Amino acid sequence: MNMMSHTELLAAATVSDPRWAAVAARDARFDGQFFYSVKTTGVYCRPSCGARPARPENVTFHASAAEAERAGFRPCKRCKPDQAPLAEQQAALVAGLCRFIETAEQAPTLDALAQRAGMSTWHLHRVFKEVTGLTPRAYGAAHRAQRVRAALGRSDTVTDAIYDAGYNSNGRFYEESDGVLGMTPTAFRAGGVDTDIRFAIGQCALGAILVARSERGVCAIALGDDPDALARELQDRFPQARLTGDDPAFDRLVAQVVGFVEAPARGLDLPLDVRGTAFQQRVWQALRAVPSGETVSYSDIAARIGAPNAQRAVAQACGANPIAVVIPCHRVVRNDGALSGYRWGVERKRELLQREAAA
Repeated sequence: MNMMSHTELLAAATVSDPRWAAVAARDARFDGQFFYSVKTTGVYCRPSCGARPARPENVTFHASAAEAERAGFRPCKRCKPDQAPLAEQQAALVAGLCRFIETAEQAPTLDALAQRAGMSTWHLHRVFKEVTGLTPRAYGAAHRAQRVRAALGRSDTVTDAIYDAGYNSNGRFYEESDGVLGMTPTAFRAGGVDTDIRFAIGQCALGAILVARSERGVCAIALGDDPDALARELQDRFPQARLTGDDPAFDRLVAQVVGFVEAPARGLDLPLDVRGTAFQQRVWQALRAVPSGETVSYSDIAARIGAPNAQRAVAQACGANPIAVVIPCHRVVRNDGALSGYRWGVERKRELLQREAAA
């Protein structure tokens, strides 16, 4: 019977440790959870380090960077484990750029943002979109949309609102007004006057379901127990719009949405007319990137949009979501995995998650 050598025993112990799989895969999800050192080089690294793979018999795991340094190892110059994780650094950088965009009198160019960040324009564009779900230009447009909505509610004239929101000309605003408001500024101020919205109410496994669509796309999917209450809620959102129900052709869209609610994993490819603040748009975009069958926490979403301390605001954005299931705020749970509140009822949230997990 062959006896294993000391080196083989060391290697076997490392390979059997679950942390070795993360190191072998260079899995950035484990950065900050542990560190590993390499005896032959005298350095310690993050799990995601891109350095040449170490032999397992030379690897030791550490709970913290301080522990690795106490053991006599120095930080790797490639992955810089003694600094904040790259994702956190990028999130903080992008958060600062977002504040800069929001306070600038005129929308800054991509070149100006890249110079401020110390990055190439290509690198900044990619990092900004990874963190917020939006390009810098789209983020600026969403923030101006938020400002113009607020200004239209308090200004004496549409022109005053346009300039208050940061547009430097009427023409520029009117070129973008449909994308900003989904209707003309005058119609927006008047609660959706001269706006046509078709809707229908059906039944699904989760109760009554209302689907509404403007000329731009689906603007509401709501769930509830009382069909009349769902219709009144839609009317309250668009008090002056022309709401049209009982359209047989529209029933086909409702059937398509019901099929998606019954089996979310199949997906639903429909244009959306989603109106919200810049922050809400970022949250909703991040939610749409969460795959069916998976859940995330409010802090996860906050980190993904570059606002790691905004968990409460993320929860409020989820509560304001007007399009159930398609914008899957039901996939957001508490940090401990427990179900939190849901605009359309916690029991519906539980049922949706169970359906997705079983798919």
